[in-house]
Amino acid sequence: MSNDTYFKPIFFVLFLFVNQFSWVESQTNGLPVDTVFTFPGPLPTILPDEGGFGKGIIDLGGLEIAQVSISNSTAQRVWSTYEGGPDDMGFSIFEPTDLPSNFFKLGFYAQPNNQKLFGSILIARNVSSTSLLPPEDYIEVGNTTSLEIKQDWPAYVWQPVCPDGYQALGIFVTANPEKPLPTQQYTSCVRSEFTEQSEVGTLVWGIKGVSVFNLRPVIRGPQGTGLYTGTFSFQGLSSTPPPPLFTLKNTKLNMSCMPSEAQTRVLFQTYSPLIYFHPNEDFLPSSVDWFFSNGALLYQKGNESNPVPIQPNGTNLPQGGSDDGSFWLDYPVDKNLKETVKRGDLSSTKVYLHIKPMFGGTFTDIVVWIFCPFNGNANLKFLFIKRISLGDIGEHIGDWEHVTLRISNFNGKLWRVYFSQHSGGTLMEACDLEYVDGGNKPVIYSSHHGHAMFSKPGLVLQGNGENGIRNDMEKSDKVLDCGSGYEVIAGLSGVVEPPWLNYFRKWGPHVVHNIEKSLEGFARILPGWSNGS
Repeated sequence: MSNDTYFKPIFFVLFLFVNQFSWVESQTNGLPVDTVFTFPGPLPTILPDEGGFGKGIIDLGGLEIAQVSISNSTAQRVWSTYEGGPDDMGFSIFEPTDLPSNFFKLGFYAQPNNQKLFGSILIARNVSSTSLLPPEDYIEVGNTTSLEIKQDWPAYVWQPVCPDGYQALGIFVTANPEKPLPTQQYTSCVRSEFTEQSEVGTLVWGIKGVSVFNLRPVIRGPQGTGLYTGTFSFQGLSSTPPPPLFTLKNTKLNMSCMPSEAQTRVLFQTYSPLIYFHPNEDFLPSSVDWFFSNGALLYQKGNESNPVPIQPNGTNLPQGGSDDGSFWLDYPVDKNLKETVKRGDLSSTKVYLHIKPMFGGTFTDIVVWIFCPFNGNANLKFLFIKRISLGDIGEHIGDWEHVTLRISNFNGKLWRVYFSQHSGGTLMEACDLEYVDGGNKPVIYSSHHGHAMFSKPGLVLQGNGENGIRNDMEKSDKVLDCGSGYEVIAGLSGVVEPPWLNYFRKWGPHVVHNIEKSLEGFARILPGWSNGS
């Protein structure tokens, strides 16, 4: 046998090895998740206070928890796949490491690969000796050996079997098919009184019938006691559904970990948004006081001929009750003044803050309300016609919009921002936002005429495919710095609510749009083949 013949198999093996190594290297380098997200500006300085805000540890009434921000120094990546999920980039699973003294893991953390590494997971320690216990056993709830996907290696997914009276909050992943021993405390079991039911939240990844979801409490809102733990579920790997996973519960719920008024103002100055209005925007925001002081009128059903001027701050508005159609607001009768009020006054604008606890008091929501005296008409994109006015469709008096800043009470970091958009909205993580140069103020774009809030400029269509109602966003010199003028109207101790906040009726008259007339005008400009003629 010649030397050439002898060396050919060796070269072939080396070729495969090098190519496999190159593939793994190409997949694991350069992904967004390989870079840890950091805020562009300094984080807020937590003012000293007797409360528990920003102290790093929160007592749930017998169980203490801390929040681990996932980074290269606090967690290790245990498994990744490189296809499926957002942008078809796959996702990665991380195990928190180097925990503080006497703290234990509750589960692992999962994140799409198309995002910078960002997020957090809760860890816990006993206050009493029985709040946390090791699992009695582990069960395999699935593995990825049969999935033909690009992955580091086959992953084995395990869930703890807890003692009676205890619940599991998360799962963990290994590269080893052997069942872990109960002494290997990958995750802890939590006494049932500190847990409540969870449900799937945001989709992290999905492919070939397998789905990974973040977990969240079923009952949410300011009165909800359930916490966001940062754990996840792995579904579809087994024909038998795995046992349910739970979330933590704040049994104390005395809101001692919420920020004080002074701390809230520091947080808002750090994260107060900058809102850009479209360069062609005709209808800008104003303060409520400006709207009232420039001739807004209060109408009453049955006495429409005698509208009443509204006092500054709305002191003569009816209080309480319900939206029974008895009262509504409208513009001044004078045409010139009416047109002035419709167009708003950016220089007078202030935003209105409502402070709310979320996830059992472990997060603070700062709801930022913006008032526009008028909402302009809608425009349509259809086929090759880029912009078609829909007449008066979409127009109405008194347009309230909002964005919500969700901030961790463990450390004061911004976590998510909610953007109101017509009848719905979008919740985005802080790592996906645009920020003002050198600072942590999110940049927000208000859509032309409709004032819906978006995180990016451009065109977003409401409809199917390439046709729909236009939402146009663009930077201009019409910009609102929310931190330069604001008023806290609810949610903090000692705050006096303005009278207009308890006016529960309509901020404009009931409007009936002639949709048929608008559609007839729309049809006349279309070519015959598109309108059936």
